[in-house]
Amino acid sequence: MTLTYRVATSTIKGLIRLLCCVDNAQLARVPDQGPLIIVANHVNFLEVPLLYTHLQPRPVTGFAKAETWDNAALGTLFDLGGAIPLRRGEADIVALRQALKALEAGQILAVAPEGTRSGHGRLQPGHPGVVFLALRSGAPLLPVVYYGGELFWRNLPRLRRTDFHIVVGQPFYLDTDGGKVTRQVRQQMVDEIMYQVAALLPPAYRGVYSDLAAATEAYLRFSPGAESNLRHT
Repeated sequence: MTLTYRVATSTIKGLIRLLCCVDNAQLARVPDQGPLIIVANHVNFLEVPLLYTHLQPRPVTGFAKAETWDNAALGTLFDLGGAIPLRRGEADIVALRQALKALEAGQILAVAPEGTRSGHGRLQPGHPGVVFLALRSGAPLLPVVYYGGELFWRNLPRLRRTDFHIVVGQPFYLDTDGGKVTRQVRQQMVDEIMYQVAALLPPAYRGVYSDLAAATEAYLRFSPGAESNLRHT
């Protein structure tokens, strides 16, 4: 861990703490070793630096749109953090291989199945890329959600700190039980994942996954001692 890296992460964490009141106590529930896929909602730019800096010293990586590297300063910062460039709108095999390599090395891979920021905080439909990563790696998935950050741009000009809440759920695995993974099955899997995410959010933030009664768990297997996040609503 270089001095530049330590200075950058400490500075970013300090700025976040200055601008936000971060309720991060539940991050202590994130395992301190072993490969892990964090599945999270995606509201705005805040979650990425916040999650990255607050999970230190655990190595965390994730995808960032390839266009980010068009900006030299941002590209340097994202390289320092080990982010994975992702070409959106196509099956980026190089990016997927990098993600699998990170998991093989025991890192945390943070994934936002929605793909794009919502801005308003309400869940959007999930995309099945995370299904490939989970099945190929065999790594557990851990739902982590945020809310409150959608008010950041409203609070900033008023010089108000933004309350940023983090909730960590119960881990689980994807299991096909030997069945064929068709496009329909992949979509059902990602929807099952997203309902686990939705269950951790207050009802107003659940968006297209508001009807928890419609959730299925046909392809989910919960870790020993863990239970469905739907049972905590």
